[in-house]
Amino acid sequence: MEDIILRPIGIIRSPFTDRSNMPIQPCGARDVTGRVEIDASLTPGLKDLAGFSHIYLLYHFHMSQGFDLTVVPFMDPASRGLFSTRAPRRPNQIGLSIVRLERIEGNVLHILDVDVLDGTPLLDIKPYFRTFDAFPEAVSGWAESQQAQADQVRSDERFVKPSAQPE
Repeated sequence: MEDIILRPIGIIRSPFTDRSNMPIQPCGARDVTGRVEIDASLTPGLKDLAGFSHIYLLYHFHMSQGFDLTVVPFMDPASRGLFSTRAPRRPNQIGLSIVRLERIEGNVLHILDVDVLDGTPLLDIKPYFRTFDAFPEAVSGWAESQQAQADQVRSDERFVKPSAQPE
């Protein structure tokens, strides 16, 4: 396969300057304010986004290096397959969060429920559609019984260390 080159379209600003003790999901960052600063040349692409209450942020886990194919996730003491988790150390270090969109001022999006490290490069924004993106019948595999605690769990050092796994 050929390499894919992605260029950031902006930067995510949040109160989280250290990877330790951060919320692990937006539900644990309820009402935490942040900003998304989009490259000014891309401002016209924000047209009509203000009508959405929630947006997806796709971003680069820029502080993560390497990966392991099995990990002990934040919400479970058992070792799990990497792709059944949202662990930040991944082959392509792509993160995803759904945040509330408060308002847009020029090329700056004011957001709520941000669970992202300050200075994280933003790769894309997509609108959240409640009719397309919500699946009440969805099942969450191993995490089904742990989901209720997700808003209380904070990150620790487990995904900070470089991996022994060759990439």
